[in-house]
Amino acid sequence: MDTYLVARAVAEIGECLRVQDHLLATAESCTGGLIASTLTDTPGSSEWFAGSVVAYANQVKTKLLGVPETTLEQYGAVSEPVVIAMAQGALKALDADVSVAVSGIAGPGGGTPDKPVGTVWIAWAWPGGNRARQYNFQGTRDQIKGQTVMAAVNGLLGVTK
Repeated sequence: MDTYLVARAVAEIGECLRVQDHLLATAESCTGGLIASTLTDTPGSSEWFAGSVVAYANQVKTKLLGVPETTLEQYGAVSEPVVIAMAQGALKALDADVSVAVSGIAGPGGGTPDKPVGTVWIAWAWPGGNRARQYNFQGTRDQIKGQTVMAAVNGLLGVTK
């Protein structure tokens, strides 16, 4: 992860959110709070960052973020419907205006032929809308987590401008 580029992008996101008087929330599974940590490395982030839910266990996804158990059972945790529900749940739970949610398989184990290690879904949500995208990252566990943070931040640039 190019920390300089990420820091510049986060500063730009923060400025956009601050000017719009909006708050950002995150819901993270495979990154385990790394997105929130990256965002709060920026001075002044308390003006625009509401908080994060690290929903590593499916039980947390359902209880704190409102992801329906049936959605988890039908599609699995690493899926478009689940990350969209996570992002929408983060908006509601943290009273935010914009959110990003991630769920994926960072490895080294846990992959399947349909969802190999490096498969990550990311969703961005705002009141009345959302978008999601699947990524197929390569590398070590730490590299996959870093690539996920970078993709989440890049997506936030598009959502907040």
